[in-house]
Amino acid sequence: MNDRWDHLLLDCTLATLAGDHGYGLIGHGALGWQDGEIRFAGSINDLPDKPDVLASQVESIGGALVTPGLVDCHTHLVFAGERAGEFERRLEGESYEAIARSGGGILSTVHATRAASEDELFAQSLPRARGLAADGVTTLEIKSGYGLDLDTELKMLRVARRIGKALGVTVRTTLLGLHALPPEYKDRRGDYVAMVCDEWLPAAKQANLADAVDGFCEGIGFTPDEVRRVFERARELGLPVKLHADQLSDLDGGALAARHAALSADHLECTSTEGVAAMAQAGTVAVLLPGSYFALRETRLPPVDALRERRVPIAIATDLNPGTSPLRSLRLAMSMACTLFRLTPEEALRGATVNAARALGLSDRGRLARGQRADFAVWDADAPAELAYWIGGSLLQRAFAGGTERNAQA
Repeated sequence: MNDRWDHLLLDCTLATLAGDHGYGLIGHGALGWQDGEIRFAGSINDLPDKPDVLASQVESIGGALVTPGLVDCHTHLVFAGERAGEFERRLEGESYEAIARSGGGILSTVHATRAASEDELFAQSLPRARGLAADGVTTLEIKSGYGLDLDTELKMLRVARRIGKALGVTVRTTLLGLHALPPEYKDRRGDYVAMVCDEWLPAAKQANLADAVDGFCEGIGFTPDEVRRVFERARELGLPVKLHADQLSDLDGGALAARHAALSADHLECTSTEGVAAMAQAGTVAVLLPGSYFALRETRLPPVDALRERRVPIAIATDLNPGTSPLRSLRLAMSMACTLFRLTPEEALRGATVNAARALGLSDRGRLARGQRADFAVWDADAPAELAYWIGGSLLQRAFAGGTERNAQA
């Protein structure tokens, strides 16, 4: 037949995540795809013809667990240098805020990232992305924000695009101009915000380097009014927005994100019930980041019960960054979300697949269903809860992105 599927896996345990609840488990399942798109995900007994008639390549995987490919929807993994010294300082009693105000924190990474060439930045960042891919990630977001000048911000975004091509995974890029105030603009905040609006956003849009725009709305970051100005400009340019919201204090970030129809509001430890309600009404995804909660030894939990009550989609991400979340495993983030935030393993898996994809504005992945992109992972596991249950170690057998088996060692 002329339209034979490219590949068909038999004897799968499928966690399809079909519907809004449950794993959507199918035992003795089959998964077939063609031209990068899933054509069949269901019971072997429901195949419309014999396997060798349906597909050019057929193989049995012996009952292995298959899930959608994982989606890491919040990372800062493109940067130069490291900040292990700050880790020691925090353990000796200094706060994140104190380190940032003394010239450490984000600005220390800015100096190193500005000094690195594009090739050096790529060489330092690729292993971090490779680590995520080796843990089942087939789609990830990478933010800028360690340049704080236009040339370096665009350099970071170009490196992010290169990483996606090198690993054969989808990379969504986010311009994070409002990450920290660069030293040269210490006394000219308004000029800096205006420059981001008037120069950076149009330049990133014209170069097709930004898929979204983000901001750090916080006492040590930027005010709600400054974020609002940038978000309004982003929306004028047709760029969706995301927000670092209410991590250290409640600046009404959740509601601010919702007012601008943000794809997601991320962190949320200090978000009020009113902010949660606004997010629910706007359809904004709540991205929880247990890595930074753990690394900063925070004690205030994000409002998980309120998010559940309002049916706000909950996503999980690594927040991989050099200062507050040097976490290189999305599966470990899922485990942390269960242990620290009391999510269920099912919520964690949905949070790292279908809801994380939604946080990136992607509706073509995150489930195993006909018509979805053929992004999926094959695991050394019998049940989906094991993905959050096992702490560390490698469970991934194979991963496919767009129907092509991905080589995590590329």
